[in-house]
Amino acid sequence: MMFDTVLIANRGEIALRIIRTLREMGIRSVAVHSDADAGARHVREADVALRLGGGYLDADRILEAAAASGAQAVHPGYGFLAENTAFARRCAEAGLVFIGPPPSAIEAMGDKIRAKATVSAAGVPVVPGGAEPGDDLIDAAGRIGFPALIKPSAGGGGKGMVLVRAAAELPEALDSARRTAAAAFGDATLLIERYVDNPRHIEIQVLADAHGNVVHLGERECSLQRRHQKIIEEAPSPLLDAAARAAMGAAAVEAARSVGYVGAGTVEFIVEGASGDYYFMEMNTRLQVEHPVTELVTGLDLVELQIRVAAGEPLPFTQDEVRLRGHAVEARVYAEDPSRGFLPTGGRILALREPGDVRVDSSLMAGGVIGSDYDPMLSKVIAWGPDRASALRRLDGALAATTVLGVPTNIAFLRALVTHPRVAAGELDTGLVERHLDALVPHEAVPADVLAAAALVLHRERVPAAPADPWEVPDGWRLGEAAWTTWRLESRDGVAEVLVRGLPGSAAGAEVRLPADREAVRASLSGDGDELLVTLGGTRRRYAVARDGDTVWLGRDGNAWALTRHHLGDPGDRAGASGTGDGVVRSPMPGTVLVVKVTAGERVAEGQPLLIVEAMKMEHTVTAPVDGVIAELPARAGQAVDMDAVLAVVRRDGEA
Repeated sequence: MMFDTVLIANRGEIALRIIRTLREMGIRSVAVHSDADAGARHVREADVALRLGGGYLDADRILEAAAASGAQAVHPGYGFLAENTAFARRCAEAGLVFIGPPPSAIEAMGDKIRAKATVSAAGVPVVPGGAEPGDDLIDAAGRIGFPALIKPSAGGGGKGMVLVRAAAELPEALDSARRTAAAAFGDATLLIERYVDNPRHIEIQVLADAHGNVVHLGERECSLQRRHQKIIEEAPSPLLDAAARAAMGAAAVEAARSVGYVGAGTVEFIVEGASGDYYFMEMNTRLQVEHPVTELVTGLDLVELQIRVAAGEPLPFTQDEVRLRGHAVEARVYAEDPSRGFLPTGGRILALREPGDVRVDSSLMAGGVIGSDYDPMLSKVIAWGPDRASALRRLDGALAATTVLGVPTNIAFLRALVTHPRVAAGELDTGLVERHLDALVPHEAVPADVLAAAALVLHRERVPAAPADPWEVPDGWRLGEAAWTTWRLESRDGVAEVLVRGLPGSAAGAEVRLPADREAVRASLSGDGDELLVTLGGTRRRYAVARDGDTVWLGRDGNAWALTRHHLGDPGDRAGASGTGDGVVRSPMPGTVLVVKVTAGERVAEGQPLLIVEAMKMEHTVTAPVDGVIAELPARAGQAVDMDAVLAVVRRDGEA
């Protein structure tokens, strides 16, 4: 019997994605929320919303909320509790249907060590390696050789995975991986595998019902990754032909059958670039973040199929009836700063535009705050085309039409990746992004037209648009001639001076003199609200604009720039103010101090690791900026810190 009420034990775009299908099926949706998410979109759009208080991992409160709402089933989304065996069992004990696989299947595939043994017995090829607790990982690494890959046994999503290229790196890498595994999954057990050179990451979507039917829905190429985190996914893979697809699909179906799987799941394979040989990596016993590309090429709603299978219905099609049509590509938009090593970012969204001609799975809204409580992924932009080239072009255009002001994002990086020649040719592997980072993350100064646009915005706000008594205009003024106003605009690239003066008899017209120009350039500004048209030297460009105090945010073609009106007396003072080049050690992101590796009074060398800061499930090692002695050490393990908070002060040798 179909459910009439389903509680969603998740948040953000995941919850919104499930709400959309529930609404189409005529099923009442129940959202739950932490205090941090009280004003979130999924809370507003659900039919019912209940407060949990602390967070999304409190099973007791979720089950209480399900009982209070009258829900018959719980959908865990594709994170948080989706692969939690104990939670799935507790749902059953409470008389609730868990919309996911049976606990036994979660348990079998959730432990990577046990999963490899299970699927290997079913004839599915696996990567050579060793595992705890029955194997010493240092000895195992010696057997399989280097490079080797360390993985949390209970993990997923690339968290805690560490690539080790030499034996000397192994002890520290094991310590780091254990810390991450224990913090993220509550289980510090690790395994180590032979690292496959030039690998491609290809996963197969499977569906199984309670009547013994198991099918696959083709593959997704997920090779474009950074630090083992997927960035761009597509379906189908440009690597596989029909025969390879059938073989890998059959292996995935056998893997699912081997554990009595029911529901939607993903079997992940690593494919050796040179030989084409493939090996089982793991099975994610849940819906994946990248499932929309499969939906676009199959025409199926995977969430609806999950719900129908959980309600006891058989799959409505056979393997022979699955058809793949066209090509789909998905890009993940993150709150991160590629120019600063992809550190997580945060802040208030001042202005937002998302494309309307492609699929966007998003929970963003103007005025929303992006903090460090959850994963930094903000949204997914997914484009379909009749072929791969057209799908990539549509995705690039959709990213260009995406604007997020107030929070630095990776959108410009995604556009550079989507249009990279190797990507266009389908020549992918999991190391491509790291090898081409210099081209994908160019460190360029703020464009001159952006500096001019920011100066014009400030100038228009300072000088009244309507004709005014010249004695009331706050510029210098001489009879018959407007005076120049100097705007000192600060960005991460430094401070630039832009001169602006109005044209007589024109409210919108002005002249602009940029730092490298001797001649003034005629300019004009039109538009209102969060969109402006700026004409500079005969070229007109459209910008999204937002103000945050003294900072002007400008967006164009997927790029965003923050320019702050500069108050310091000398641009060179900025280095000392930000700590660049001195001994002040600041937090590179908002987060939590995980480890403090030094003590006050200790002598350190430039580049020596001092602390580890964790934010949004990512560790970042903070190093000493100079040689010297730790003079101050205000940071403590477990302490929450803001971006740029002082963590330590290193006194240079010879300084008082």
